Amino acid sequence: MIKTPLTRWFDLTTPVIGAPMAGVGGGALARAVSQAGGLGMIGVSGAHPAGFITEQSAIPAADQLPFGIGLMAWTLADRPDLLEATMAAQPALVSVSFGDPAPYVGPLHDRGIAVAAQVNTVLDVSRAVDAGVDVIVAQGTEAGGHTGQRATLPLLQEVLSLTDRPVVAAGGIATGRGMAAALVAGAAGVWIGTALLACTEGLNSPAARERVRAASGEETVLTRAFDVAEGLAWPERWPGRALVNEFSRVWHGREDELLDDAPARRRVVEGRRTWDPEASPVYAGEAVGLVTAERSAADVIREIDAAAEKALRAVPRLLG
Repeated sequence: MIKTPLTRWFDLTTPVIGAPMAGVGGGALARAVSQAGGLGMIGVSGAHPAGFITEQSAIPAADQLPFGIGLMAWTLADRPDLLEATMAAQPALVSVSFGDPAPYVGPLHDRGIAVAAQVNTVLDVSRAVDAGVDVIVAQGTEAGGHTGQRATLPLLQEVLSLTDRPVVAAGGIATGRGMAAALVAGAAGVWIGTALLACTEGLNSPAARERVRAASGEETVLTRAFDVAEGLAWPERWPGRALVNEFSRVWHGREDELLDDAPARRRVVEGRRTWDPEASPVYAGEAVGLVTAERSAADVIREIDAAAEKALRAVPRLLG
């Protein structure tokens, strides 16, 4: 069994946190990750009603499993009900990312809830530490969904030099070898999202899962085009890494023009409604080429954990 500060803190049997992917990570996915010994997370966007948190949190809670909830800091000023519902659900961990976590750390700590924050720059690290965040997630640009511009490994090394708090590596990690590499580098755990995109417990559509399984690692793009099309107020510093499709081929890099093209923008909105992967975003990271089968998240986590332990046991041979 792999033991780190993360496993000891949250009483896990593997140092894996399931990324809180809005639109994919609901209660069933969180439960499956936690059943395998990791910490499953529920992803919440600004479009979700507060009742979604209550409903989805009840799924892992019914089995008395630990779970977490991921919130977007930039949405919370206008949606205090999301924070209230999150605190009422009593998760083991709440991630407050993509903005300043400071206003929310105190209320969460008062409820006995640990707080994580994803960081993409050195300035983000200082802000998170000053805010009292408990777990720092170094998220590299290889990650799927909204992310920054720096690669995981350089960012991870720099974050580890700046704080003694548990640091979790995110971005491009989808196998046991990748997990072992992050742990040897000094991470207390890994934050895995793309590897779970084809899991049977996800909230995403069968069409999206099929598209993920067919994609290669060269088929992603870091773009703001989908956010602009949908009129989402995502801060510009966090574009989204998604699978390349017909819409992104036409509009990536032409976001200013897209603002004035109502029919093109409507195509994305309609694509979301009909689950059309050529028009709507399928957010996925550069490790997507490693996702080739639809199966339970519990099986994915157990396989990653076993392969990581095998890789770590082989490390001493390098010192011969």
